[in-house]
Order: sequence, then structure tokens, then C-alpha cells
Amino acid sequence: MTDSDAEDLAARVREGELRLYELEDHADPDTAAAARRHLLAAETGTDLSAVGDYTFDAADAESNIENMIGAAQVPMGVVGPLPVDGGAAEGDHHLPLATSEGALLASVNRGVSTIRTAGGATARVLKSGMTRAPVFRVEDVAEAGEVSAWVREHVDALADAAESTTSHGELQDVTPYVVGDSVFLRFSYDTKDAMGMNMATIATEAACDVIESETPADLVALSGNLCSDKKPAAINAVEGRGRTVAADVLIPHEQVEERLDTTSEAIVEANTRKNLVGSAKAGALGFNAHAANVVAAAFLALGQDIAQVVEGSNAITTVDAREDGLYASVTIASLEVGTVGGGTGLPTQSEALDVLGYAGGGDPAGSNADALAEVIAAGALAGELSLLAALSSRHLSSAHADLGR
Repeated sequence: MTDSDAEDLAARVREGELRLYELEDHADPDTAAAARRHLLAAETGTDLSAVGDYTFDAADAESNIENMIGAAQVPMGVVGPLPVDGGAAEGDHHLPLATSEGALLASVNRGVSTIRTAGGATARVLKSGMTRAPVFRVEDVAEAGEVSAWVREHVDALADAAESTTSHGELQDVTPYVVGDSVFLRFSYDTKDAMGMNMATIATEAACDVIESETPADLVALSGNLCSDKKPAAINAVEGRGRTVAADVLIPHEQVEERLDTTSEAIVEANTRKNLVGSAKAGALGFNAHAANVVAAAFLALGQDIAQVVEGSNAITTVDAREDGLYASVTIASLEVGTVGGGTGLPTQSEALDVLGYAGGGDPAGSNADALAEVIAAGALAGELSLLAALSSRHLSSAHADLGR
């Protein structure tokens, strides 16, 4: 369709003949997006030419966005090569990161260079499980105990119901939590290479039907916030959600001084006073310098659910000056990532996953998402090292000034 077709559609919306969400029923997705831009330009006086200058077909994003008008373009860079010795990730990796924060990639790349000089980072996925926690109403605590006991005794039946909705997800366990006349059931699933939030939600709904038919519990909400999705939560820090992943490195003391312009002892003190004591005083859940920076930039570049950076910031950084070097680690309790589904199929994000080497499903299933989690954790470790070094050497503000940020 032509630009005049888009203008005609916009006019029909203004006249009340069509609604914004109905435009794809009357035109191809790109023309529908153009019509919305015409409408917004007329109503707000805004030039949307940059928003409308995107490289993929709007049809490719139909499962990712509604009322599309174009694309938000965020600069993407790359750090690396980052050597990772992981349970799933192996060898050198170029990690694409998308951000608007100047100096971030330069800082992370300095940490990457230091890790590379030290022989690479070690990383492991320690636990994996996507959760959904519905909340049920019961009569009293006696009934709550009855429901909880029934659930513990019938996990296999719940698994049969849940797994009937998916060819990939597997129910791992169901943990009851009781608060008066409310019963929360935290379901945990192995979702393989998918991040798995939708998979877990649909599977849990099927299991809830069984619980309602076999017990006196009445479902109130399919999500009772004990999951806990896209909100800071101690349960995710303790029990994990998605992937619990850790990365570490041992850097010889002389390399700390040569590559990071500081000493091991200074970095240890900065980490203790800032990341541990300062975070404790603040009542923080994340005891780290800026792990969310790398997590968010990787999520943007690699097609992950951006809001889940909340859980991805749930990380603890530890540093120790050992006899043979500076030991540093990052453990991210709840990193929710996938290499299939969601935004991973969008063209630019798919290309970025190809650069990393982990696009699509892995063999065995789940190995690509595990590898992605390990590389992101190693990247977060690089970012922690660089920022702690900048702080301990008092170079943070001068680095931003030198880079014109």
C-alpha cells in the first residue's frame, strides 16, 4: 500500500470509523504503522521520521508489539573477546550490548581485557527454574494445611496437567506457602531454551484447574506475586528464578596494577565498604556495583524481556586478595534469559544472538540459554571489576570526562 493509503487510514481513525488497534485488519502491518505515525504527527506536531525508519518488516514484530508506530533504536556496541570456561559456554565470545549510557562499554571492555589477560572467567549455571505462584482462597488455616498437604502428595498429577500444555516445559516442584486463609503455590519449571514465563503461566493454569477440582481451594489470581516477576523480591535472591548463575576469575596482583591502575587491596576495600556494607545499610537486595548495567544492555541487544532486569540486578559481588592474586566473583540469583521465543526472533536481536553464537534451541535442549546466562554473568563480572577499579583509584569521574560523557 502507498503513503496515501496510510493517510486514508489515519483519517478513518480521526473520524471514529476505525480504532488504532484495528488497522492491521485493513492494511499490511507496515502501512498500519505508517497510519499511526500520520495520526500522531497531525495531533502532536511531531516529526516521526526517525521512529519510522526501521529495517525489519512490521509483520515480524506482530507477536511482540501492539499499535506499532515504528522502532526505538538504541546504539549497540560489542565487548570482547571474552573467554568463558562454562558448563555450556566455551571459548571466546563477542558480547553485544545496547545502551545509551556513554562510557559503559569502554568500562566493561576494560574488565573484559583484564579477564582475558588472566586466562578467562569460569562460569556455571547453578540452578534453573522459571516460577509462577498462584494464590488461592481457603476457609481457614486448617483448610490451608489440608490443601498444602494434598499438593505435596500429588505433584505428579499436577505435573501431568501442567506438562500437557507444552512440549518443552517440565514441572520441577511445587512449594506451598500459607498466610492465614491464603495459600500460595510456587510452581517451578525447567523451560529449556525459552525464558518460559508464558509457558509457566499456561501450564500453571492447567494445574490450578486440578487443584480446584480436588481440594476446597478457590483460585483468586494466577499470579500471587510470590513468583516473583519484575519486582524486587527476597525470595528470588534466596531461591532463585530463571537461571542462578555465577562467574569468577583470579587475576595476578601485578596484572591488577597494570590493567586496572589500582591494587588488589584497594579493590577489596572498595567492594567491602561499597557493595557489602553500603548495600546492607541501604537495605538493598543486590550487593553489587552495577551488574544491572550489563544485564540491561545485554537484554536490549539480545531480545530478552527488559523489565526482568529487576531480577537480573539481584547479584552479589565478592572480592578477595589471595596470595596468588585477586579473586573476584559475581553470582546472579535470578537471571531470566532465553534463546528462543519472545524478542529473540526479531531481526536485530537474532543477529546479535548469532554474533554470540547461541541463537535458537541448543543441543541438548537448554544448553544455549545456559550458555547465554554464563556469558552475561562473565560480562557483569567484567563490569564490576572495572567500576570497582575506577572507584578505588578515584578515576570514575575523570573517565567520564575524558570520554566526553
